[in-house]
Amino acid sequence: MNVGKNSSKSPARAYRSHPIRTASQCSTPGPSSNPHDHPHFPCVDAHAARESRIRSSRSSSSASTASTSSGPELPYTKPNPTTYKVYHHKSPLLLVYADPLPAFDIAYETWDNVILLHTGLSASSHAACTEFNPADGCWEKFIGPGKALDTNQFFIICTNVLGGCYGSTGPSSIDPTTGEPYTTRFPVLSVFDMVCAQFSLLDHLGIDRLYASVGSSMGAMQSLAAGWLFPERAGKVVSISGTARSSPSAIAMRFAQRSILMADANWKDGFYYDGLPPHTGMKLARQIATITYRSGPEWDLRFGRKLWKLPDADAAALAHADRAGRPALCPDFLIKTYLDHQGEEFCLKYDVNSLIYISKAMDLFDMTAPALAELRLAPPLPRAVPPRLPPSLATHLASPAHAQYHHLLSHSKSHPPPPNPPLHLSDLAAGLRPLANTPVLTLGVQSDILFPVEQQREVADALRIAGNQMVSYYELGGVWGYDTFLLDVQNVGGAIRGFWS
Repeated sequence: MNVGKNSSKSPARAYRSHPIRTASQCSTPGPSSNPHDHPHFPCVDAHAARESRIRSSRSSSSASTASTSSGPELPYTKPNPTTYKVYHHKSPLLLVYADPLPAFDIAYETWDNVILLHTGLSASSHAACTEFNPADGCWEKFIGPGKALDTNQFFIICTNVLGGCYGSTGPSSIDPTTGEPYTTRFPVLSVFDMVCAQFSLLDHLGIDRLYASVGSSMGAMQSLAAGWLFPERAGKVVSISGTARSSPSAIAMRFAQRSILMADANWKDGFYYDGLPPHTGMKLARQIATITYRSGPEWDLRFGRKLWKLPDADAAALAHADRAGRPALCPDFLIKTYLDHQGEEFCLKYDVNSLIYISKAMDLFDMTAPALAELRLAPPLPRAVPPRLPPSLATHLASPAHAQYHHLLSHSKSHPPPPNPPLHLSDLAAGLRPLANTPVLTLGVQSDILFPVEQQREVADALRIAGNQMVSYYELGGVWGYDTFLLDVQNVGGAIRGFWS
């Protein structure tokens, strides 16, 4: 006991022998370095400054927007509403978890040459540049003549998902029964609902069959769901960095983001469209999401433990106050400033309610047989006839027979069978039975922490157990994590091109 008392006093004396470090070091100090000055946190003040800018912008533009506003979707101006088409579905859409949606809109864009392209959570229908919108899209490196999604061969359709805020009906849209935004009165959606809405668009366009359904992340979920719901209409399925069953870790990560959003004082139970958006919560939620998009090794290579270099004026002021080199509570490591920048860039670009609803739909996604039965989704029969040959083979008289073609498709980068198969693998195989005769390409990324590669292996294994002999499976290396599909164009594009031909 005496030893404990002696040791407790010594560090206290040693601590007081140095100048006291206060949280005020976060700011650029003034002439005084009084330790009793009230602490100042620029990283926190940034939220108030942003809110002030929003108020000022809304106040100055209120007169002009009164006649030109497109409603609560006005802040979400990427892409510009004049650059996409909108399909209005007048009939009710049956939903898995709620009463039918009486009517809905689906925003979409098409490219020159049918592949249905599914996007991730927060993307719009703008997958690549067009003559109407020259800005790069989220699939820019893959769409175009000679690229993986070759517009010389395919007619490509990309939609803004149901529940989104870029032209399709979502929580920020006007409820036709009330004349006001749906807000959180919007029905809870499932990934299956989103796909059914897309196929309503295809019906409107007169498209009976797809050459392929393609997607990554949440789009990979949609792609698998499209093949499951419409096995006779979806010729092939491409699933990149996705899953057929949301994992507890991904559910936890999305729950943490939604908790932050719903705790923002501006959220107001989702009724914020006539006021300030929950921008602070959105910034913090985006920072959490950004952590899952890359991997630890990539962060280490890119940022290490490097510190952010202060502007010369701020550095000189700290030196003058004899506080240079001391830790601060606001961002100082480069990795912190990167997350801060990513959150700031995103916090006013997407509707908070849309993120809440769509991320919840991702949590609910589960294609195991018991989960599907609980939703009363009757599994369709697998497609009865083999898929059509790709254009590169169909145009040649010497095209191989379908049986040989299927044999060529059934390849993959080998991976050992799981030594301890997950308990749900047989249930997943039973659930994926409608895809037994549909060629499927599954791509996984070894450094992905959001959709770990085990989940893509699981999809491939379950499909093969279900009797699918046309499964192509590859794993991608590198340190870029979940974002690999955007960066490793050569290998991702090569796998897709190989799957076509």
